[in-house]
Amino acid sequence: MIIKRGIVVSHAGALEWGAGKILEVTALKATIQFSDGVVRKIASSHFTTLQAVDASSYVPLLDKIPAEKAKSAPRKPRKLKQPTA
Repeated sequence: MIIKRGIVVSHAGALEWGAGKILEVTALKATIQFSDGVVRKIASSHFTTLQAVDASSYVPLLDKIPAEKAKSAPRKPRKLKQPTA
């Protein structure tokens, strides 16, 4: 199989990752966005573990919207104890 950008593949050794879309290919590795939401880099020596799959099997996760952190209430300054005489 020819590994090139845009092809949808699955990794034979890690089917739990789901299908992945190849984002970039170099002489040493391929960068793949898998359906589980993780971008992984696969070494060219492991290209034989990649299998072409139907493009409709790739379902990218929707971009997660970061939750806004609740703002803490401003702290009241501590009252200093007056020494008793």
